[in-house]
Amino acid sequence: MTVTVKDVAKEAGVATSTVSRVINDHPSISDNTKKKVRKVMEEMGYVPNIAARNLGKRTANAIGVILPPLDSKERIGNPFYLEMINAINEEARTFQVTISVATAKTFDLLLENVRLMHLQKQVDGFILLYSDSQDPIIDYLYKNNIPFTLVGQPYKNEEDIVYVDNDNQLLGKNATDFLIENGHQSILFVTNTTHENLYFERYFGYQKALMLANLPCYPAVSMETTADLLNFESLLKETSATAVVVIDDIFALRVMQLAELSGYRVPDDLSIISFNNSIFATLTHPYLTSIDVEITQLGKKSLQKVMEQLHHTNATGVRMVIPHKLIKRETVLKLN
Repeated sequence: MTVTVKDVAKEAGVATSTVSRVINDHPSISDNTKKKVRKVMEEMGYVPNIAARNLGKRTANAIGVILPPLDSKERIGNPFYLEMINAINEEARTFQVTISVATAKTFDLLLENVRLMHLQKQVDGFILLYSDSQDPIIDYLYKNNIPFTLVGQPYKNEEDIVYVDNDNQLLGKNATDFLIENGHQSILFVTNTTHENLYFERYFGYQKALMLANLPCYPAVSMETTADLLNFESLLKETSATAVVVIDDIFALRVMQLAELSGYRVPDDLSIISFNNSIFATLTHPYLTSIDVEITQLGKKSLQKVMEQLHHTNATGVRMVIPHKLIKRETVLKLN
C-alpha cells in the first residue's frame, strides 16, 4: 500500500499543507515540527514525489555533467572522468540533487544534448569536465547565463566564469623539476591532445623548468595520429632523450609500450612521469610515477560551486585551485 501525504499528516497530527512545507524545507515550519513530521515519514516509509515537488518549485534538482567528445579509446577508457562523476555524485547527495551525464562523439552532437537538457529543464546547471579551444558548449552556457562550473581554466571570460582547477602550469614544472633533480637533461613532453587548456599549461610548466635550469627545451611531441606514433623512435634518437613528461597516465602506458617496442627499457633507458595518479598507474610494471591531482576534491568542489550559483551566493569569477602531490614509484631512474 502506498503511503500518501494525507496518511503522514494524520499520523503526525498536522495539516497536509504542513507536511508539504516540511518536504520543501519551508522556513515557516519550526524545527521541532520538521523533526516530528520527518520521523513519521521515516517510520511509515513515505517517499516524497520528487518530480511533483520540482514541478511546483520549477526546478529539476539535477545537475548536468558534460564529458568531452568520446572520440578515442583513450578518452573512453580514461578513469579520470569516471572518478570525477563518482566524486560529483557523492557530493550531490549532500545537496539532495541528482546528476545527469551528457556524452557524444562530436562537439555538435554534444551541444545538441546540452541544449536539450537545458530547454527541457532536465537540469538546473552544469559542470563541464574539460576546457577545449574548439568547444562551442562553454559559449552556449555563458551567453545564455546558465549556471555552470568549469573544471579547468577557461580560454576567455576568466573574470566571469567560475572554475575549479589544479595549477597545471605548476604541475608541468614540478614533474619536469623532478626529472632534472634525478639527473636528466634531455627531456621531452609527450601529448595526445594539443587543443585542451591543460596541455598548454602543463607544457608551459615543462618549458619554464627547463629554461630556469638552462637546459634544452623541445617542441611538444604530439601523438594524435598513427604517423606521429611511428616517429617516436626517431625523435628519441635525435634528441638523445633520457626522460619524458606525458600528458596523463593512460597515455603514459601507450608511451611505455612504444618505447619498449623501440628497444628502450623503462626506466633503465627512458624515465617517464605523468599526471592524475589513476588506477592505471599501478596496473602494470614498472609502476608509474605520477602527480596526483586530487580528483575527488576537483569533483566535490565543482559541484559546490555550481550549487553556490544556483543559491545566489557570490561565486562569480572565483577560481578555486586544488593542490597536488607527487607520487614516486618506479618509472624514474636517478642518473649518476
